[in-house]
Amino acid sequence: MFCEDHEVTLTKPSPALSDGSGPRPRPGVGRAVAVLVLVGLAALIPLLGPSAALHGTGEAAAPGTGGIALLRAVLFAALCVPSGELFVKRLARSVPGAPPAGPRSWAPYAAAVGFVAALGLASVVSTGNLVPHSPSDLDIGGLYDSRDGKLALLEVNAFAVAGLCALSRRPATQVWPLAAVVVAEALRAHPTTEHSALLGSGLTLIHLTCASLWAGGLLYALRTLRGWGVREAGAALLGLYARVAAVLLGAITATGVWSSLRRMPSDTVLEQLTGTAYGRALLAKVILVAAVAALALWARIRLRRAPDPLTACSPARAEVVALGVVVALSGLLTALPVPIRW
Repeated sequence: MFCEDHEVTLTKPSPALSDGSGPRPRPGVGRAVAVLVLVGLAALIPLLGPSAALHGTGEAAAPGTGGIALLRAVLFAALCVPSGELFVKRLARSVPGAPPAGPRSWAPYAAAVGFVAALGLASVVSTGNLVPHSPSDLDIGGLYDSRDGKLALLEVNAFAVAGLCALSRRPATQVWPLAAVVVAEALRAHPTTEHSALLGSGLTLIHLTCASLWAGGLLYALRTLRGWGVREAGAALLGLYARVAAVLLGAITATGVWSSLRRMPSDTVLEQLTGTAYGRALLAKVILVAAVAALALWARIRLRRAPDPLTACSPARAEVVALGVVVALSGLLTALPVPIRW
């Protein structure tokens, strides 16, 4: 369990027991296998989602939609992990009696994964948004000639710099390259030909920033509680995170609704939520976010009223899993055709 206290003893039985039994399985193996299974299932959403969402709508998907959706979901996940770490580390510094040590940072690994995903997306842009079949299809120099190409290169370089910052003595400097990724994504999602593109980019900027802090922050908070032995400090950290998360959820909801109404006018929303691929994926995301909000509320009630506040970790773990699915759906949304062409 994430939030249980672990008693450490200095003497342990020998792995090879006298009765001939083999070594006991490591306690973290089952959890690691479960995580890998969940990651694999989440990866199926962007890979198989386009065909399901487009079925019967009469819309045509761009080549390689499933792969692009998967790369975009991986990029979003790689953005959430270090952003959440920086966010919760800052919260932890204000917790009285908090242990100085925290869990091992996943930021360098996230930066490496994000770099690979951004590189894959840049290769697609270099071929005119077509899936490259060989290195000869790539036109790296052509990336400098288009707005999308420059933004793709910015994301590749930003993840590379973020990885170097994560390995340096000042890991907090990751905030600048991570911010560059968020800005690049906000600009990429709203081309200059779109009506009021600057407004759309601003909404996406706020939405993506808050979502990254919410999902990545909860993940790192649970990892931190697992390593802390001070239950009072753990409850205080969860309380701090819950208060900020409520504000983040409000901002995510407001910007998400506003962005959706820009894509789908209010008089056509109900029809497009079921009649277009984008609307169907958006409806699935809305339902899942509502479930996440319910889990967050359940965790907050336990945190305030339960005899042991750390029982809030159970719904919080389910919330993390649901947020991972939301990230996968977000990657799918970016690859589906927008209902209204500006």
